[in-house]
Amino acid sequence: MAFGLNKRELLAWKQSVKRGEIAFLTHYWLDDRFPHARSVTKVGCCNLDTLTQWGDKYGLKKEWIHEREDGFPHFDLLGDIQYDILLKEGLHDHISRFINRK
Repeated sequence: MAFGLNKRELLAWKQSVKRGEIAFLTHYWLDDRFPHARSVTKVGCCNLDTLTQWGDKYGLKKEWIHEREDGFPHFDLLGDIQYDILLKEGLHDHISRFINRK
């Protein structure tokens, strides 16, 4: 279940993805399969080569890209990997808004 974002944020992410940009969308998230995770960051781009090359920088495998019919391919980042990548990308607002680190 996703929550903590508004339609404007989701639309902006989708538009960036469609333009072929690397786009980040972080939101609160609950899923029984991942009880330790309270947020997820979706890193998307419609250009799979661009997205794959971006993921290579962080050790993310191409097979981990979620490709759906909706046209918004993306990586899902959780936990320490999520935090580390957001920090390296300078997305401090995503961290302070959604990630509770002690």
